[in-house]
Amino acid sequence: MQLHTRTDFEALMRKILQPLLPLYSPGGALLQLGDTGVTYPRRTIGMEGFSRPLWALAPYWMGGGQPGPFAEVYRRGLAAGTDPDGPEYWGDPGDYDQLFVEMAAIACAILEVPAVVWEPLAENEKQNLARWLNTINTHELPHCNWLFFRVLVDLALDSVGMPCDLPQMERDLDEIDSWYVGDGWYTDGTPSIKPQRDYYIPWALQYYGVLYSVFAAKRAPARAERFRRRALEFGRQFAFWFDENGAALPYGRSLGYRFGQCAFYSACVFAGLEPLPLPVMKGIIVRNLQWWMEKPIFDRDGVLTIGYTYPQLYMSERYNAPGSPYWGMKSFVVLALPTDHPFWSAEAAPLPPLPELYAMQSADLLFQRLPDGQVNAYAPAEVEQNEHGQFAEKYAKFVYNTRFGFSASRSYVQLEQAAPDSMLAFVIDRYTFVRRHSERFQLLGDRLLSQWSPFAGITVTTELIPQGRGHIRRHTVQSDVACTAYDCGFAVPKFCDGFATQTDGAQAEACNAAQRCVVAGQGGGAGVIVDAWPNTSLYAANTVIPAVRYDIPAGACELTTRVESWSR
Repeated sequence: MQLHTRTDFEALMRKILQPLLPLYSPGGALLQLGDTGVTYPRRTIGMEGFSRPLWALAPYWMGGGQPGPFAEVYRRGLAAGTDPDGPEYWGDPGDYDQLFVEMAAIACAILEVPAVVWEPLAENEKQNLARWLNTINTHELPHCNWLFFRVLVDLALDSVGMPCDLPQMERDLDEIDSWYVGDGWYTDGTPSIKPQRDYYIPWALQYYGVLYSVFAAKRAPARAERFRRRALEFGRQFAFWFDENGAALPYGRSLGYRFGQCAFYSACVFAGLEPLPLPVMKGIIVRNLQWWMEKPIFDRDGVLTIGYTYPQLYMSERYNAPGSPYWGMKSFVVLALPTDHPFWSAEAAPLPPLPELYAMQSADLLFQRLPDGQVNAYAPAEVEQNEHGQFAEKYAKFVYNTRFGFSASRSYVQLEQAAPDSMLAFVIDRYTFVRRHSERFQLLGDRLLSQWSPFAGITVTTELIPQGRGHIRRHTVQSDVACTAYDCGFAVPKFCDGFATQTDGAQAEACNAAQRCVVAGQGGGAGVIVDAWPNTSLYAANTVIPAVRYDIPAGACELTTRVESWSR
């Protein structure tokens, strides 16, 4: 897929959004794209579907794109959705309401293109929309990136002279500042409660901070400059999360937003920030979008599905509705750039030279770049305890890889259903137990140590040492019970060209024409192949996992395993 000029980006936006046009409700305020459920009602699901395309449409109009039929849909929809007496009214929001999330796209559209989404409304329609948006100031919000939604709404309301709560906006911004941990990194809420660092920093906190620095540059120049400075720091580190082939690191929650992974760099270009040279940022954006467009992420009607590289519900969160994936449209904020902006003529440059090993202290991750371009990220399982679901899979695996992805279990009642790739999995009474959270960890310059307990009476200290084409794992296990443990490598796709497996003593190998993973026990164990259940891997519908099986005695023992991988 050619992706270089403004015309190319516009064409891609239309490819993604055009299939939605006939699916809006008669009044335009609701967009129902599927039948799966989430934690909020059907009406809110439809409103979410309505709002998220605005992340691309508003910048497109801002950059000179023709309003066309979508502008008419959104003019009608904004009026119908906020008419309390109308059949498509979005409803009066309550505390912690998903509707507050969706207000952010509308707020940014008002800030970017009032001539398209605000001025065409009749006076009573403006009053209804403003009243509905302002409800965000009268309800409780989760203390996380949601506070930025209120900030954006208040900026938007103030920009069109409507009632808002600017003192509340300042309090929210002060709280967001308190989450800053250094090197451009925040936590998504109070660090002691939500310690993990994931994509919510680049595609939420940093993204909104960069937008704020543009929208509030004159109102609050000091705060705007602080957000810009942090974005510059962050952008230099975030490049480590990208593979040379365009893939971004599959790690953490909300991965169903897919190509939202490159949205931060799009926001930087929009704001005139260069944490990396403009051609390098364009390269990251272009390659990531191209990587995604090569995957079967659309259904037969051209609508984005829930999943990662293919439709897959096992990895989804309870808040992933059919319209949720369109949050990825935030990457199209570059369409707001004028036609003569140098971004459109710049050549997409490769990643800058990056060290083979890099300890990203503020993100608690150890990065390793292999000679064939793979990226390994060694993780400490430092996560909040109030899980959104599948946190063990999304944060607690020993290593996350851009070429192999990871697996999300179907259950823990059978090893094959658990699909515990990149984990030391203990099997006790046929149930599978893995690392879910580290009691303590230490990130050093060349290794990562963690102490964790998969089951009452079992304590494990794991040392991960990047080395050669992979890493060494050293586990010190103290167990009250005799059991079995499987030290697992990456999930390798099967039913494809060149697929083969073999075991030899304490070694197991799985490969295909494009990939290979070898797992070898040093000093004991037996090589095995775990035939993972279908649709557990984020990258392929059918996989196997090479592993070493160890007999764990009651008492203390030490295990050493080498894991290596190759990819074309």
